[in-house]
This record gives sequence, C-alpha cells and structure tokens, in this order.
Amino acid sequence: MSNPSAETASRIYLAGHRGMVGGAILRRLQARKDAGEALVLLTRTHAELDLTDQAAVRDFMQTERPDVVILAAARVGGIHANNTYPADFIYDNLMIEANVIHQAFLAGVQRLLFLGSSCIYPRAAPQPMAEDALLTGVLEPTNEPYAIAKIAGIKLCESYNRQHGTDYRSVMPTNLYGPGDNFHPENSHVLPALIRRFHEAAQAGAESVTIWGTGTPRREFLHVDDMAEASLFVLDLPRDAYEANTEPMLSHINVGTGEDIAILDLAHLVAETVGFRGRIETDPTKPDGTPRKLMDVGRLAAMGWRARIPLREGIAGAFRWYLDHAATARR
Repeated sequence: MSNPSAETASRIYLAGHRGMVGGAILRRLQARKDAGEALVLLTRTHAELDLTDQAAVRDFMQTERPDVVILAAARVGGIHANNTYPADFIYDNLMIEANVIHQAFLAGVQRLLFLGSSCIYPRAAPQPMAEDALLTGVLEPTNEPYAIAKIAGIKLCESYNRQHGTDYRSVMPTNLYGPGDNFHPENSHVLPALIRRFHEAAQAGAESVTIWGTGTPRREFLHVDDMAEASLFVLDLPRDAYEANTEPMLSHINVGTGEDIAILDLAHLVAETVGFRGRIETDPTKPDGTPRKLMDVGRLAAMGWRARIPLREGIAGAFRWYLDHAATARR
C-alpha cells in the first residue's frame, strides 16, 4: 500500500509520548499507520517543546496545525512527590492543560482527548466511583493540587465545547501498570513496587517480605495497553454516540476493569509471578490508606468497550519488561 500523502493524512499530535500511557498510545497509533492508515504522528520531547511555555505551544500549534490532539502529558508522581512539591504539581499541570487546549482551539483543532486521573473523585466517594461523584466532596489531601488541576482540565474541555462547539473529550483511568512503568524504590506505585521488592527478595533468598498495612485495602489495576485502546476507542466514537452517553458538564468517562483485588492477594499474585517462595507478612502499624478505590465503568461499557488483559497476564508482562529494562527501571 502506498504511503498517504501529506494532504490527505490525519495529523495527530500526541503530547506526552515518552510517558507510560503516551508510549502505549503511540505504539497503537504507529501500528495503525503501519497497517496503512493515513496518519502523520507529531511528537515533541520536553527539551523540544516546553508545554508550560505559552508562546512555544502557540508557535508549535500554528506551525504544525494538527487535526487531532491527545493530551497525555502531565507532571506525575507518587504520594511523596505530591506532598513535597504541591506548587509544582498544580502549576505545571494547569499550565500544560491551559496552553495545549487553548492553543489547539486557536489552531482550529476540533477533536481533542484529555487524559485525567481517578484522583479527581472525593476521598469518601461511594464505591464504585461513578462519573457523577465529581465535585461532591473533599479530595484526598495528599494529592489535592494534582487532582484540582485534572478537574480543571475536564472543565476546560467542557467549556470550550459549550462556547466554541469543539469536540474535546476526557478519560479518567484507574491505577495503571505495564511497560514503561516506574519501578523506583521510593517513588513508584504499589504494583511496580511489589514486583521489584519480591524479585529482589527472590534473588537474595529472603525468607519473608513485609508489606505495609493490613493488606485488606482493595485496589483496581488496568494494563496500560488497555488504557491506550480505550483512549483511542473514546476518541474515535462518533460525536452523537459520545454525547448520547455523557452530559455537557459531566462529560468525562471512567476507564478501568470494574474489578478490584485486596493488596495482600495482589502481593501473593506478584510473589507467584516473580518466583518468590518465602512468607508474606503484613505490618498493621503502617497506614492502609483508603479502604477501597474502584471505578464504575458502566458508562464506557455502554459505549461498547471493556478491558481485555487479565491481571495475572498483565503482571507477568510487566515483570518481563522490568527484567528487560532493569538498568533504567530501577532508578
């Protein structure tokens, strides 16, 4: 099949292509392009384009004139980073969203997808958390600045739709894991942290591994490749189908599996996957955090999409990626 001409190809700007989610979306878009779909994929590293710089974003949008924008770029981090640098987290994320969304509009971009986070919901939201729980209660204090910025991103999209007739959509993922994850011993999230700890314990021949808390809190985990697929599914939906399942000022869509697992059961699953045969102990003196965080994914299911990658299979793949990228994954 001949290469599409620049005149007919859809120009897609993917912001954040080096992140875990952005990387997964880029792989899927590249596969579409390789299969003959008429796409021009636009990416820039942070060194090439600082998304907090309004003038730089304006110049990029006016020069490249993308047809579609996928906003997967963000300043992200765990509890420690969010607690230590709250000003950085709220400022950088607000600037990224405001610059990309506004300059996309000025450049004539009609279709945009914004990626948020499940932390937008109140800390005491009813379980499972439905989209209409947004702005109904107090946020988790440790990541409130980040959550506020992500809520602002949703409202930016909705406001441009209302005032300017654009088609800007938002998806809110649950806890993500998979290739490209962060396995840092202090800054990583629970699943990659467990993979690293149990692997190192197995290598050292340790008799036991102790996990924080009682092990009873339940968490939901979505493979990043499923998230990428869901993101493009939502982006590709006909406008009438998207609007039939959303509301003008409640337009975001949860993305998850609709299933959760106790942390202790997750630890046993990880230990089995990486080959750790010792004891798993809990430390009830350490905090448990929220008892449960589960997404209501009924809205996305009604649109026709469900997650496909089972947790056991996904963890095995994440472990293989970790082993293949140990030098960089352990930073």
